[in-house]
Parts: sequence; C-alpha cells; structure tokens
Amino acid sequence: MTERPIETTTVKLSQNELEIPAYLAKPKDAGSYPGIVVLQEIFGVNSHIRDVTERIAREGYVAIAPPLFQRVAPNFETGYTPQDIEIGRGYAMQTKASEILSDIQLSIDYLKTLTEVKQDKFGCIGFCYGGHVAYLAATLPDIKATASFYGAGITTRTFGGGDPTITRTPEIKGTLYAFFGMEDKSIPAEQVDEIDAELEKYKVHHHVFRYDGADHGFFCDRRASYNPKAAADAWEQVKQLFFQKLSN
Repeated sequence: MTERPIETTTVKLSQNELEIPAYLAKPKDAGSYPGIVVLQEIFGVNSHIRDVTERIAREGYVAIAPPLFQRVAPNFETGYTPQDIEIGRGYAMQTKASEILSDIQLSIDYLKTLTEVKQDKFGCIGFCYGGHVAYLAATLPDIKATASFYGAGITTRTFGGGDPTITRTPEIKGTLYAFFGMEDKSIPAEQVDEIDAELEKYKVHHHVFRYDGADHGFFCDRRASYNPKAAADAWEQVKQLFFQKLSN
C-alpha cells in the first residue's frame, strides 16, 4: 500500500492555565480517519517521537503527540546520552497519573473537534515511559486499541504514588498489545508474565509479544539498542491492531 502524503503542525491545547504544544500529523487527502495518541519516552516529544507520529499518519490516521512533561519541564526534548536518561527519569518521576490521563483525554477531545477524525475510533501507542503510560491510557473509555512498548514499572509502581498501574487492568475495555525485549533488564521476564496473566485474568483482549535478543528501546532507531528485526515485526503488529480495531 502506498503511504499517504501528510502534513504536520504544532497545535496548542489549553487546560486551565496550562498550554500544551502537541505535535500533530495527518493525511493531506480528504477523508475520515481514526485518531491515535502517541506517548513519548522519557526524552520528550523529540525527533524519534515526531517520526513515529508521522509514520502513523502515513498509514491513514490523525496522530497527536502531547508533551507529557509540560507541567514539570515545558518544551523538554533531548537525545539518548546517559545524562539525558537521568534528566528524563527525574521528570518522569514527577508526573502524576491523574494529570497524565487529563492531558491524554485533552488530546482526544481536540481530535474530536477535527472534521476528518472519526468520533469513536481512538487508539494510543507509547514507548518506554510512554509504554507504561499507554497501559494507563488504555483505561480511558475512548481508547479502543493500545500498543504498549517496553513499559517498565507497570507491575511495581504508578505515577504519583498509590497502587501499581497493573491494578487498573480491569478498567481496560479495548484491545491491548504489549511488546517486550527479553534482554530488557528493566522489565524482568517475571513481570512480563505477570502482565500477561493479569490481562488474561480480566479477559482483556490482548497479545503480549516477547522478542528474544531484543533490549529496552528496541524500536527506536536512534538508540544503540535498536533491533531492526524486532522493530519491523512489532510495527507490522501495530498496523494490524489499529487496522482491525479502528479502521473497520
């Protein structure tokens, strides 16, 4: 299938005193498209996340990437050095689940104002920190399909305190695909199995993908841990998920 020409812009989402500059990518051709919220790594809405947002738009979706650190580090984006990782982790630890969900819902509500966006077809995709956030975002009623990539801490913590995010699994009503590298020391295999079991327990439509030889960050071609084979397979699975659950 030929990729669609797209257009990109930054849109301003306003909530109380907060202004969120979200990155938006959408097909140029007139049509009716599902909406996808793209959830950043700890490195902000950087070139990799913008690239993913654009890739999704080329597949026939209106994609939006809100900066999830806007309250604690406005307009933050960075690269992948050890220092960048430490800074990003520090900001991630300051985020709160209620505020994250509010920002994601604000992004969905903005998409609903666009005439080319289908009003009942929304999904999300997230990586690293955003992979954990995606599991949380899957609890929103609007989200019908979720792709969560190597979200560390789902079984052990949440954002801002309280019970671990996995305890919210019963709230997930859509379909969730989770992607993990089996060489990822930040997410032991036991935690992957626990996530799989919890999704099964609550009869959430899901699929957990385990990639042997892949490490944390395997989807990001800017990182040393990039694994082309695992990334290519995962991308095909994401496209299938969004097509089956949102495009039909």
